[in-house]
Order: sequence, then structure tokens, then C-alpha cells
Amino acid sequence: MFETGIFYAFAAVLLLSGVRVITARNPVHAALFLVLAFFTAAGIWLLLRAEFLAIALVVVYVGAVMVLFLFVVMMLDINLERVREGFWRNLPLALVVGGIMVVEMISILANRIWGTGAVRQLPADYSNTKELGRVLYTQYAYAFEIAAVILLVAIIAAIALTLRKRKDSRSQDPSEQARAKRSERVKLVSMPAEKE
Repeated sequence: MFETGIFYAFAAVLLLSGVRVITARNPVHAALFLVLAFFTAAGIWLLLRAEFLAIALVVVYVGAVMVLFLFVVMMLDINLERVREGFWRNLPLALVVGGIMVVEMISILANRIWGTGAVRQLPADYSNTKELGRVLYTQYAYAFEIAAVILLVAIIAAIALTLRKRKDSRSQDPSEQARAKRSERVKLVSMPAEKE
């Protein structure tokens, strides 16, 4: 009963923070509400005995991705009026996508509650981390690699967006260095010998 109450409390906080992510006027506030949503989702995963996923969510998303996201949001000059106009323009599509996601989640929960599938009994030495690793690197190996490439592209795009050219920066052209000749690099100077 106590665990159920904790679950509903975390679920309420997760829903409210998710709503604030898309309705907050300031992008930095929206990112901070997303951090709260990640922490709350990690708490729900802890209730489901998925400790590894909870820690991975906090370390990877809150510790790395959200810091990068906040860095990009703070470095870019975002026109808030333009962002608000896009919110109302994209609202119908967002409602359709959100409705599809709600129907999918209800069907998954209904199948779990009223489904006829037999519940598998887990052995005493069962490790959800070991099982997750086995499934992730065998059955979903290609999907995992594609997700890694997408994250790499996102990091490169974030760096490219915040990169600014400065007048005083020095750079080298490797092709110009490779075309250099010995006569251009070394200059022999004839000097008279000095007498003491």
C-alpha cells in the first residue's frame, strides 16, 4: 500500500513536470522541469526494481545530455516570441502524437492486467542488469548502435551551433604544410666568422 502511494505521488510529479516542460515560457525553466521529470522517472524505475536503468537515467540524461542541452540553450540567442508562435501552430500534431502514445500505453497496461499470458517466475539469483545487457547487446545490438550514432551527431551539431569564429584564432592548413619544400623551409645564411 505504501509503495502504491509512492508510485502515484511520483507519477503525479512526473506528469506535472512533463506538462511544464512544454508550457514553460523560458527554455531554461523547461530544461530544469525536464531534469525533474528524469529524476522522478528514475524514482519510478527504482520502485519497479530496475536499479540499473534508474542510475543510468540519472547519470546519462541528467548528468550529460541535460548539461549539454542547457549549455546550448544558454549559448544560443533564442527568440521567445517565435518559439511561442510555433507552439500553437504545432499543437494539433502534438495532440495527435500524444493521443497515439496514450492509446499505446493503455493497451500495454490492459494486456498486462487482463492478458492471458503466464507470469514467469524468476530465480533467486536473477539480475535485471545482466538480463538487460544480454538483450541489449544481442537482440537489439543494431538499434543500440544507431542510437549511439544519433547521439554522436547531436553532440557534433551542438558544438557546431555554438562555434563562433574569432579574429585572433590561429589555424593550420595540413595540405599547405604537406606541399612545403625543403628549400622553402630551410634558409642558409652566409655569415662571416667572428674573431675573438
